[in-house]
Amino acid sequence: MADKILIIDDDPAILKVLGMILEQRGFEVHKALRAEEGLRVAYRTQPDLVVLDIMLPEMDGYEVLRRLRELSDVPIIFLTAVDGPKQSAKGLNMGADDYIAKPYDVDELEARIRARLRRTTKDAIAEELVFDGGAFRINFISREVRVRGEIVHLTPKEFNLLGVLVRNAGRVITRTDLVTEAWGPEYGDAIDSLKLYIHYLRQKIEQNPQRPKYILTSRGVGYRFANL
Repeated sequence: MADKILIIDDDPAILKVLGMILEQRGFEVHKALRAEEGLRVAYRTQPDLVVLDIMLPEMDGYEVLRRLRELSDVPIIFLTAVDGPKQSAKGLNMGADDYIAKPYDVDELEARIRARLRRTTKDAIAEELVFDGGAFRINFISREVRVRGEIVHLTPKEFNLLGVLVRNAGRVITRTDLVTEAWGPEYGDAIDSLKLYIHYLRQKIEQNPQRPKYILTSRGVGYRFANL
């Protein structure tokens, strides 16, 4: 079975040419011109690897990367005209597996794709995770949270924080890891704000925030989401 590659790029010419070349080299290719479309295609097709541009309309590639990382550990290669050590460092620190500047060499791109595919086993992308007999549901595509049948309205930072906890349900995550995975490495010094955001989340999703059922504290270490 051919490996599935998802290309997200707002340039139709790149989608057409690169898609055709990768298909000729034995890959199954899926394409998206916009970020939201790319996230939907990622859920639907569960690609083995994503080739992602940074300069996308409405939502840039960094945000797409962050949302994909809430769903899966699928390998992600930035292929972009945004070049420079600061940009590549930012992408890699946020969780990208590789960074290639345009214009690119097709043979090198193929070699890097195959190298990442050899090193990585695919994680299924979950649209929705359900806990507590269905009392708690989080949908990563629509970014919707339901608790006991009611929609809970979260800010983007709250949702990203909850998403990391839920994707790692049952495992304690240190405060530093939680902040950097949820909000990015640029927020590494925002650990003092974490307690406040955990308080906000508990107020919104817990029946009794003083005796939380879902978001639990591991004293001196961090937090975990109860795998009920």
